[in-house]
Amino acid sequence: MSQISNSSIPNAKGSEQFAYNIRAHALEMISASGASHIGSVYSVADLMAVLFSSVMQLDPENPQWEDRDRFVLSKGHAGASVYVSLAERGFFDHQLLSTYYTNGSTLSGHVSHKNVPGVDISTGSLGHGLGIGAGMAMASRKLEKDWRSFVVLSDGECDEGSIWEAALFAAHNRLGRLTTIIDYNKIQSLAPVSETMALEPFRDKWEAFGWQVRESDGHDHAALKAAMSDLPADGEKPLAIIAHTTKGKGVSFFEERVLWHYRCPRGEELEAARADLAGNYPALSAAFAGGEAHA
Repeated sequence: MSQISNSSIPNAKGSEQFAYNIRAHALEMISASGASHIGSVYSVADLMAVLFSSVMQLDPENPQWEDRDRFVLSKGHAGASVYVSLAERGFFDHQLLSTYYTNGSTLSGHVSHKNVPGVDISTGSLGHGLGIGAGMAMASRKLEKDWRSFVVLSDGECDEGSIWEAALFAAHNRLGRLTTIIDYNKIQSLAPVSETMALEPFRDKWEAFGWQVRESDGHDHAALKAAMSDLPADGEKPLAIIAHTTKGKGVSFFEERVLWHYRCPRGEELEAARADLAGNYPALSAAFAGGEAHA
């Protein structure tokens, strides 16, 4: 299967800094609060960075702007990535991130829209996001609007029948402005996806349900931007992007390990993760530490 070419896409350095900032902030947020899901946050960090920095039409000064693109993180347990993305885009001050997953905070462990500017819908119960996104796409057509609806799914939640019901609905109703990006890191909560409930042939399933499908390296920003930005030539088919990712991408000892779905990095593990992240992205780490990342 061919993947999206990045030959005609300009340098994506800005989104790469954005992704590093997601990883760096999320590490501190999750450790300080005793939360989980660092592996899930790291696997979607690049997807989120490209979406929020380069693809979606948003207005931080007017979070409820009628013509904004809509976004649903169906895998709501990776909510820290949404909160950092919104802070990076200027929806609220970065200082709020330090309250993540603490008593009384608006930044709950799973994504909540309550009093959080820029969040369209609360999520966390897996399997619901694609149906919500399809409804948003249907609304845009009814209202004769041009905004797009983006849904990020986990591969594990594609075990849910509700995902495939929504997929049928979207194709039947020709919701061409609906895009779903599947974080295909191939590990779900307790075991590899292939052992829990195999999804392959995954691309064939989406195509059989009436979707146009693109595949991409989920950590290649230029390829992701190419896959996400252009609507399909057939404007009536919804678009599924299968993003091949690595769970825990960015910290070597997080990567491809089921342990880091739930484990919280603290103490020596936190120090090691900080060092490993900075060592893997030295230039981006330097910009983050120097404050340039928030400019």
